[in-house]
Amino acid sequence: FPLFLQVTCNCFTISNGEMQDVGVGLYPSMSLLNHSCDPNCVIVFEGYQLLLRSVREIQIGEELTISYIESLMPTSERQKQLVRQYCFECDCLLCQNQEKDSEKLAGEEHAWKEVKDAVNKVRYPKSKEEWKHVLARCQNLLSSNMGHLPDTNIYQLKMLDCAMDACINLESWEEALCYGLRTLEPYRLYYPGFHPLRAVQLLRVGKLQYSQDMFPEALETLKQAYNVMKVTHGTDHSLMKTLMEIKEECEAMMKIQ
Repeated sequence: FPLFLQVTCNCFTISNGEMQDVGVGLYPSMSLLNHSCDPNCVIVFEGYQLLLRSVREIQIGEELTISYIESLMPTSERQKQLVRQYCFECDCLLCQNQEKDSEKLAGEEHAWKEVKDAVNKVRYPKSKEEWKHVLARCQNLLSSNMGHLPDTNIYQLKMLDCAMDACINLESWEEALCYGLRTLEPYRLYYPGFHPLRAVQLLRVGKLQYSQDMFPEALETLKQAYNVMKVTHGTDHSLMKTLMEIKEECEAMMKIQ
């Protein structure tokens, strides 16, 4: 399910539901939208159809904005990327306040720099053997940094996501769920309100809980995913239909038990 994007000049890099790049598209009218690190709109995809969705109430005359970059990065990193790629600095409130920067880089600096370097070196594996190598590296770093890095550190969070992806591809559902559950609070912290990435993460964790017969927990997670996704994707989106199918299956299993 093509889902979210990054903007490259006037093109949009289309990503699927698992956040893998699947192509680049040029959508001229959407290229007129300006950037904010705290935007009032997001773009999602249905196939290769681009959908612009508002994520909060917009006042008459208010400019529509999207984020050109990944807002998870600290302010200094966001500014560097915007200057390098788009030749401007952002002066949105998020950048002015440098909100949550200290939390994003919490923990021991030598530890998160090692994790950052490891995460940046990961290329999407094409075989199970490559996934096993990625998972072993993640497991080693997560174990060695226990007590040195909180899960709210953004590079620790990316490592948890990477470990979760590896486990899913290796069909290690129980371990994938352990990593996924650790990501939910950081996702809530860094993607407050309505954000497609948080909606998808909640859906992924809910599916893993369902696979482990954790039906009450899965239902609660899926309800949270629904509350976000109805805004970020809309009720007619194919990803929302997938969510509803799993939610209904979960409710049916709970009635049987």
